[in-house]
Amino acid sequence: MLPRSAGGLHHWSPAHSDPRRHSETVPLTLGPVHHLRLTVTDLERSRAFYTELLGFQTAMDTPPPVEDPHHGLIVDALQGGVVLANGDLLLGLRPVDADRAADRFDPFRCGLDHLSFSVPGRVELEAAVRAFQERGVEHSAITDLPPFGIAVLPFKDPDGLALELTAPL
Repeated sequence: MLPRSAGGLHHWSPAHSDPRRHSETVPLTLGPVHHLRLTVTDLERSRAFYTELLGFQTAMDTPPPVEDPHHGLIVDALQGGVVLANGDLLLGLRPVDADRAADRFDPFRCGLDHLSFSVPGRVELEAAVRAFQERGVEHSAITDLPPFGIAVLPFKDPDGLALELTAPL
């Protein structure tokens, strides 16, 4: 069993990776990312960015009526934010805590470095460059990475979160 944190969640520690403690490993075959949640400084600005530029649709932005048996669960899950969808990916956006509103993304801190979304091909990368230029979105040039068989277009969301669009070469 993993040790519990103050929040009650279990956390991995190096002591649990000792091969002498486990006779066999548990092979997990992971599929694509199901969902992720981003904490943002301006919910509506971020919703517009992800829907208008990246094609997400609003999946849920208000809880069901109080009479609904899942009302409390959904209120807790939304955390004052929204859930967006694009294909099979769900993206939650939640507002930052008021005492941390001045905090900004830093890829050099422990945690997320960047997030990359797949697109079908280079044509979509080039279309994204044009859309980013029209809307003043900070971005870099498309870069081919032949050893990985991909081309990437790095850009930033309204809170400075490092994002990429990735296409096969």
